[in-house]
Amino acid sequence: MKKNRQIGLDFEIDQLTNSIVNVVSGDSFPTDITIVTVEDLKSVTKKNGWQFLWKTEFKYPERDVYKLTIVNNPTVIQGLLSLEIKADHVYMHLVESAPFNIGKNKIYAGVPGNLVAFACKLSFQRGHEGNLSFLSKSQLVQHYIDSLGAFHFGGRVMIIETNAALKLINKYFPLCKLN
Repeated sequence: MKKNRQIGLDFEIDQLTNSIVNVVSGDSFPTDITIVTVEDLKSVTKKNGWQFLWKTEFKYPERDVYKLTIVNNPTVIQGLLSLEIKADHVYMHLVESAPFNIGKNKIYAGVPGNLVAFACKLSFQRGHEGNLSFLSKSQLVQHYIDSLGAFHFGGRVMIIETNAALKLINKYFPLCKLN
């Protein structure tokens, strides 16, 4: 399999919520994050507005692809996340909100924050103290510093360390006791 070129992530943290929030009504909806199946990916295509080739991402054996859904509605994918467990941290390859959750007409806010908080939680569960890294598009470095508490390691490398990870986890997973 050809190696993917390293692209910088360009997800926008629209809002840090305690789940995901309907932009029009303000109603908050609890979420589930589960492993993606081949069946899930049938509707996740560029033709349907998705930016990334998730079927290709799914084929990398060292990566796990997760979907964010609203509790009791597992067929409507709100966002996707690709992670790799490294020796001392979790690496975030891709994050993408569903096409209907992007832009000024989005339906739900909080999707990217929810996915990043999950990646931090997984890092704790794997014994990596919440440490998470990813490559950023250069114009979004400051955005990730401000919104996620990440720090700029150099080049396009961003890192979320333990304290920032705990803040995100406590926001999205308040019943989770990791410290």
